[in-house]
Amino acid sequence: MDTLTIKELISHNELVQAFPIMNQLRTHLDKETYLDLVTEAQEKDMYRLFALYDEEKIVAVIGFKPMITLYYGRFVWICDLVTSENNRSNGYGKKLLSYVHKWAKDNGYESVALSSGLKREDAHRFYEEKMDYDKVSYVFKRAVE
Repeated sequence: MDTLTIKELISHNELVQAFPIMNQLRTHLDKETYLDLVTEAQEKDMYRLFALYDEEKIVAVIGFKPMITLYYGRFVWICDLVTSENNRSNGYGKKLLSYVHKWAKDNGYESVALSSGLKREDAHRFYEEKMDYDKVSYVFKRAVE
């Protein structure tokens, strides 16, 4: 019997339950800042946050938003993807990313894109070898002063 389910997180309580796992990826965020940013992104930027549950316990989360740009056309941008440290290498990330691929196709989007930190070599292997992603660009960032 499959004990895995995927659910969109919308309520305050659901977002709070996902924070300990999201915080493993976004270590710079405290709970209040995380809640403020997720809520604002959901309201203003079409951000969607989904959790993968194993027997009613969140084991992984993925956040994404549909976008349109001249470079990618209509695509889905993966903002956040993390599996809890105790549950890695169980296929949970693949299951969530595959769910977003299907969501994108079902909603008329042409591709899925993401960025990954330069030092996250295990993640890069996962994206390229297990999920068949191509490395197409570098992402640059600069603070506004």
